[in-house]
Amino acid sequence: MAHSQSDVFSMLSQLELDGSKISTKVDGRAFINGEFVKAKSGEWFTSSNPNTGKDVARVASCDVADVDAAVTAARTAFTEGVWKNMQNSDRRDVMQKLADLIVENVLELSVIETVECGTSLGDNLHGIIPACAQFLRYHAEAINKVYGKVAPASGGPLGLVVREALGVCGLILPWNCPLFALVNKLGPALATGNSVVLKPSEMTSLTALKLAKLSLEAGVPPGVINVVPGYGKVGAAISSHMDVDMIGFTGSTLTGRRILKASADSNMKKCALELGGKSPIIVFDDCSEDDEGFDNVVMNVFAAAFSNQGQNCMCGSRLLVQRGIKDRLVKRLIENIKSGEFKTGDPLHLDTFNGPMISAQHASKVMGFVEQGKAEGAKLLVGGERSGNHVSMTIFDEVDPSMTIHNEEIFGPVLSILTFDTEKEAIELANATKYGLFASVFTLNINRAHRVSRQVVAGTVSINCYSEGDESVPFGGHKQSGFSGCDKSIMAFDNYQQVKTVWLDVVD
Repeated sequence: MAHSQSDVFSMLSQLELDGSKISTKVDGRAFINGEFVKAKSGEWFTSSNPNTGKDVARVASCDVADVDAAVTAARTAFTEGVWKNMQNSDRRDVMQKLADLIVENVLELSVIETVECGTSLGDNLHGIIPACAQFLRYHAEAINKVYGKVAPASGGPLGLVVREALGVCGLILPWNCPLFALVNKLGPALATGNSVVLKPSEMTSLTALKLAKLSLEAGVPPGVINVVPGYGKVGAAISSHMDVDMIGFTGSTLTGRRILKASADSNMKKCALELGGKSPIIVFDDCSEDDEGFDNVVMNVFAAAFSNQGQNCMCGSRLLVQRGIKDRLVKRLIENIKSGEFKTGDPLHLDTFNGPMISAQHASKVMGFVEQGKAEGAKLLVGGERSGNHVSMTIFDEVDPSMTIHNEEIFGPVLSILTFDTEKEAIELANATKYGLFASVFTLNINRAHRVSRQVVAGTVSINCYSEGDESVPFGGHKQSGFSGCDKSIMAFDNYQQVKTVWLDVVD
């Protein structure tokens, strides 16, 4: 169904999201054991619109006591088997119903997410939120596609290898694309029969709470999904809780380290961590031989560097370009920025390409990297400006591998350019980072494409495109971009299951 700009403003009026009230449709209280409840402390925090600075909603500010209540509810639901013992076909139908409800509420969910985190409404409405429903459908249909084995043991007894749900899964989520990050973990966690305790970012809690309400309507039993909003102490309490069996996390490498330590210091719970990135885009000069192919390179590099304001773990923030094509490519990228076609502005307008940074603090952090780039000798070609929480699309040339903007994850619309001459040099530059989440290679030489893609250290490498693929393809990082497991695909089930061997002696 197509939605107009008037539909958007009508939805805003209904939700009252730019006022100080909580809409009846978006309850800001915690969701524990199938009910919306205030934080036990009675405390609240305020979610704000990064584009206007206005309050969006009051949200329950939970702490350790609320985490305990949520974990107890999740453990009870798991032990009683209200979800894990449900017939596979029934669990599948409930998850499919939840996906249907996401589609039915796509405009509301899109507007909420745009207002709360600044993501372009067009991206939410036509891409991100519909993909959430599709990802849930994929995992729902995979419920009866993953099963155990019979081991070829010697002698009489049979070695049965079975897969079982872990129990209570703590899911700690980022502020960028929050609903998408949520369903990437919630889908396989539910499909495998677990109960979950969700901690959304304090900056973007509302779509998680809205999804919790929809889950009741879909038929998910109380206690299976619990949402505990709040600050970092909530995530710390989940990570160190002795009755949480695993942590699924997307966020910074620094926080990932803290979660691993908390796991080790508590019950050594399983951790599946999707962490930061500093993704290289490698462009070889044979791409200039075909005009249509070159146009493809320009648009993919541009999207990799600047879509979603660069607030994306797989952002292609390092452009490694071969000398023969560099000037032509850089000229086109700058022309795109100056053309006015890719607007930075109010994310609620359907023709906006980029909205604001998530907060004033984050905008200041990104601008700090820009100033550091200039101070360290990089050449600013375009951008480097701030208006409110908006940071302009920025390109630096003459970047040295030792510079901060080349090494640190900026999480903003800042592209660094390095020039190379040989394939060997390109691979060395691409791998000269502590991260290994994503990379792109552009070349017309299929042999080179294969060689380079195999030698670049990254969890995903795309050739002549910028994409992380769809729900059927695993997504995870190497080096300090990931730990133990991946999101998406049927392989994500491994994060939320444990393997048990059962010996069965066959008696004559």
